[in-house]
Amino acid sequence: MSELEQYKLRKKLRESCRIGWSELVNLPVLGLHNFHAKIDTGAATSSLHAVGIRIFERDGAEWASFSVPKSPRHNAQTCEARIVAKRKIKSSNGLTDQRYVIETPMQMGPLIWMGQMTLANRQSMAFPILIGRRALKRGFLVDCSKRWILGAPKPLSPLP
Repeated sequence: MSELEQYKLRKKLRESCRIGWSELVNLPVLGLHNFHAKIDTGAATSSLHAVGIRIFERDGAEWASFSVPKSPRHNAQTCEARIVAKRKIKSSNGLTDQRYVIETPMQMGPLIWMGQMTLANRQSMAFPILIGRRALKRGFLVDCSKRWILGAPKPLSPLP
């Protein structure tokens, strides 16, 4: 069984699912779990905080190796994913840049789907993951007055 076959991927929810303006997201094939994500109906494509992006070829396809930096809740992690596109993305500050797009299983609440994410340095942003409209159109309804509707993050453990 391949790594992808273990996930029951769906394209859409059977019933709408209410979510808040921030939720926890899993990217299981990349080994990223319970990451804080900002829900952004203004962004078309989802985005992942990635640094040290290195492009290489594997089996005739273009791949990216990148690091997801350490945060208070997660250790730094190196990931690899196949590049499916390059897109010009206009960021919140109005600047346009070219970004690599990867495709990976994404999970938020009851749904696991194959989604696309751009790789971007989001160091100055409060959330390492941004979930855009292409992901939300699968049946998520955003309640901008709430956060963590699908479950709140566990509190950080006090330092020894």
